[in-house]
Amino acid sequence: MKTLITALALLAASGSTFAAPRKVTLTVPTMDCATCPVTIRVALLKVPGVSKASVSYERREAKVVYDDAKTDVAALTKATENAGYPSFVADTQ
Repeated sequence: MKTLITALALLAASGSTFAAPRKVTLTVPTMDCATCPVTIRVALLKVPGVSKASVSYERREAKVVYDDAKTDVAALTKATENAGYPSFVADTQ
């Protein structure tokens, strides 16, 4: 029991934070065909920490669920840009 309390105290003192799943909606205005979402979705899913990506051609947006301990929004927008589709944040949660 004492070991557990010591471990918890050390963890609290270290200032470590636990990862939390985050959601972000990216606007991707340069989508110009119905197959663009496939390319964007694949690019986003290759980013370490991304667990879900859904892309809508009609709304020209991508909704992404990611682990904030493994990646961040900058990496997500970089992935879409590298795939040929620059994006920017529309909404975060």
